[in-house]
Amino acid sequence: MATSIQGHDDPREHTRKIKGMLREAMDHVRQDVAQVSDPKAQALFETSAEVLGGLITAYEHFEQRSEDAWR
Repeated sequence: MATSIQGHDDPREHTRKIKGMLREAMDHVRQDVAQVSDPKAQALFETSAEVLGGLITAYEHFEQRSEDAWR
């Protein structure tokens, strides 16, 4: 059995990093909504932001063990 490096086995360390990347992407696409005039592109970017926000929420629920699936 391999020994894990201290902290690397804790999934919360990874989920925090991933949430940060997701937030950065969400903020970026939300900013892009105002920078393009194509309504379809705006809708795509806003939809992307909503999906990313949902993923962030799922990661938070995992960290907090607030959903039955994560207990």
